[in-house]
Amino acid sequence: DGRVSSVSVQQLIEQISCVNKAKMIDHVGGVEEGAYEIYNCVEKIIKQDILGCEMTDLEGKDLGNKEDSSAPEEVVFGDVLWDAHDEREQMEAFQQASNSTCELGFEKYFERLNDLVAAPAPIPPLLVSGGPGSGKSLLLSKWIQLQQKHSPNTLILYHFVGRPMSTSSESALIIKRLTLKLMQHSWLVSPLTFDPAKLLEEFPRWLEKLSARHQGSIIIIIDSIDQIQQAEKHMKWLIDPLPVNVRVIVSVNVETCPQAWRLWPTLHLDPLNSRDVKSLISAECNSANVKLTKEQEKKLERHCRSATTCNALYVTLLGKTIACVGNTGNIDEILQQCCQCQDTVSLYRLVLRSIQESLQSDKEKSLLREILCVIGVSHNGVSEAELMELFPELTSAVLASLLHSLHKMCLLTYGCGLLKFQHLQAWEMVKLEYMEAGENVISAYRQKLVEYFTMQLSQDRVTWRSADELPWLFQQQGDKQKLHKCLLNLFVSQNLYKRGHFAELLSYWQLVGKDKSSMAAEYFDSLKEYEKSSEGEESMICLADLYETLGRFLKDLGLLSQAVAPLQRSLEIRETALDPDHPRVAQSLHQLAGVYVQWKKFGNAEQLYKQALEISENAYGAEHPRVARELDALATLYQKQNKYEQAEQLRKKSFKIRQKAARQKGSLCGFALLRQRALQLEELTLGKDTPDNARTLNELGVLYYLQNNLETAELFLKRSLEMRERVLGSDHPDCAQSLNNLAALYNEKKHYDKAEELYEKALDIRRRALAPDHPSLAYTVKHLAVLYKKMGKLDKAVPLYELAVEIRQKSFGPKHPSVATALVNLAVLYCQMKKQIEALPLYERALKIYEDSFGQMHPRVGETLKNLAVLSYERGDFEKAAELYKRAMEIKEAETLLIGGKATSRHSSSGDTFSLKSALSPNTLLEHGQR
Repeated sequence: DGRVSSVSVQQLIEQISCVNKAKMIDHVGGVEEGAYEIYNCVEKIIKQDILGCEMTDLEGKDLGNKEDSSAPEEVVFGDVLWDAHDEREQMEAFQQASNSTCELGFEKYFERLNDLVAAPAPIPPLLVSGGPGSGKSLLLSKWIQLQQKHSPNTLILYHFVGRPMSTSSESALIIKRLTLKLMQHSWLVSPLTFDPAKLLEEFPRWLEKLSARHQGSIIIIIDSIDQIQQAEKHMKWLIDPLPVNVRVIVSVNVETCPQAWRLWPTLHLDPLNSRDVKSLISAECNSANVKLTKEQEKKLERHCRSATTCNALYVTLLGKTIACVGNTGNIDEILQQCCQCQDTVSLYRLVLRSIQESLQSDKEKSLLREILCVIGVSHNGVSEAELMELFPELTSAVLASLLHSLHKMCLLTYGCGLLKFQHLQAWEMVKLEYMEAGENVISAYRQKLVEYFTMQLSQDRVTWRSADELPWLFQQQGDKQKLHKCLLNLFVSQNLYKRGHFAELLSYWQLVGKDKSSMAAEYFDSLKEYEKSSEGEESMICLADLYETLGRFLKDLGLLSQAVAPLQRSLEIRETALDPDHPRVAQSLHQLAGVYVQWKKFGNAEQLYKQALEISENAYGAEHPRVARELDALATLYQKQNKYEQAEQLRKKSFKIRQKAARQKGSLCGFALLRQRALQLEELTLGKDTPDNARTLNELGVLYYLQNNLETAELFLKRSLEMRERVLGSDHPDCAQSLNNLAALYNEKKHYDKAEELYEKALDIRRRALAPDHPSLAYTVKHLAVLYKKMGKLDKAVPLYELAVEIRQKSFGPKHPSVATALVNLAVLYCQMKKQIEALPLYERALKIYEDSFGQMHPRVGETLKNLAVLSYERGDFEKAAELYKRAMEIKEAETLLIGGKATSRHSSSGDTFSLKSALSPNTLLEHGQR
């Protein structure tokens, strides 16, 4: 009922209101509405703050990824396939590593790391060594943050290796990621080999080439490098002399460091001293309001003196264990139990047993065991949703409670929505506790996961999860027959390949004993079989994608003659099923041309690239990154033919497009994700009439609008509206969204009559369906009012401007600056209608709000004073006009002095037309928001 439901909620609200980066959503109403509101809020934050997306008048929803989405994420960067999931995993790993607020006396280590960066070249990699849990990841992540802050010209590339055998420990993927990062920062777009052996071999040359283009130092940091599969073999480039501006830092466990690396300069992390131990334990206890006696502190200090009990992880876990007992239990008793644990694994065992004891029933204890074991035997972790499906008897309440305890006590963590072990020692403890019977128990849990993901495949649900887990599980089980069958599921192989897991896919085929040629033949046979059952436009488009994937895969394997047939077939299907000018046709032409380039058939390649360029320019506009890609491909082709002048012209053109795109959109990497999402959405729109597909069509319209491709945007927005009207009914709020977006598009094209009709329909729906102060209603009101004003229909505009004031008052309260802006807009309209008497009180009220909100000398106050001065002048009150204008000029002069300029005097007998007509009249399509 709009009241705070409890004291704890009130306390939470008070805490949140003090936090700078917290967003509070005040919602009264149904649970589904609340969840939807939160979703929209989070989506907005992702778009604006993380991707740096400029918000426009077009309203969009659901641009984010769904967990089930099996559509690949392809970055428009050369022809390199890249998995956004892997990149996100690295960002999260870095954030988790730097999570601790305790510095643990790292200053002395920071100095040593700084010395390495400043030392003259050549210099070998620096080895950061220490025992498990000694704080190596924390040290490196904290130092990275310092470097990013104090040395903005230094390019830092990092990779945090997770558990052995996980995707993050695959050498080919690590090297490819580092190469791509270097390419992004040096604006170089070049073909990159996918062959894992060649990739590792060519990395030193890439490093030399790309470091020469970078103005500043490059620091490469690989944490837990000894966990990489066959690290010494695959990281041979570390032994070669590094380029002069490149420094490499790697961290290793003392016990597992390869012998050849032990000669490198080494920074060894010392055991924690008693002060750091006390600081860490106090931090954990203080967070739970637990006070230790002097005697208890001394006991802990004496205990944490051996090599295994004074490392950062052990002490953190010790502090959490004591804090968890808190004021409710016997601290002396838990201290006694902790002191019997002489290493991190045994302390983890104590933690697990205390969690077990806190559970209500044997059933819950059994579920705890199942959850930990299933997560442990998986490839990359398990999601909460998957756990709920794997164990139907598991309720969400029990799961939430278990995960809270396991996460709080450092057993589990989240990575890209998957639950995994936070530290290797936690997994080792689980094996000791639950899997003493050995390989048979592990195999049984793997089998459970195999059955779960196999069931998904049988339902034609190929997600990135099933593609990641199932082949790997078959490999671990040693079941070559099932692995072979799984690989011949075209969608599993496509998913792995399109996400850049080329080396992994190749290793599976090698395991089943197939060479490249026989593998190609089997894929081609499977595709021919699949084609027999393909009917209808949707399945033919899907078939074309499969043919293209096979062609690209064969090209990357070097089987050029075998790659042509599937790429040619993909092109034929797309030209027939879609349209000869469809962007997907350009994609087929581009890939086919790539094969001819490698084959040295340059004439054929040039013709195909030119066709692809023409289609891309028509589809996306002349300044789109897809066009830049075709220009780059043609430039590379001309260079191979020694046509350097033509190549240089195309490269310059391409560079300008990329530069402009990066400047407009902020983060190049972030917006590559947004552009590739457009292609993903395009694949999804080819399905049946559903609300989801209608939403997707709307989103595509928005994205094409952002690319200034208004004709294509109109097609998608119209299709979205038609589908919504069929599926949801013409009075549904989603139809209003489509109407609104189409109206904004017609407004941009200056088809004002069409825009007016659609805005009016949208307003009618929203008035009936939404609350009087709903933001979407306010949105339509504002833009229809602006349109009426633009069309000279001022009488029609007045009630809408008045309604805009009313909505803002309800939303923000009567004294909010946003209300003042709405009042000024209405006053400007009255002035245009020569109704100065009605305008005057509105300006005066707006002035009072601005002065109360911003102070007497704010530019907004100055603008409003100038408008009031013009109004007084026109009414014949010259004395008051002079007084107001003088105040406005004082504010203007103070502002220009503040920024170091000179105040300019702007007198006008007809009033300050800038203030009246330009600054305060929101007659542009895009709203710039309040500064």
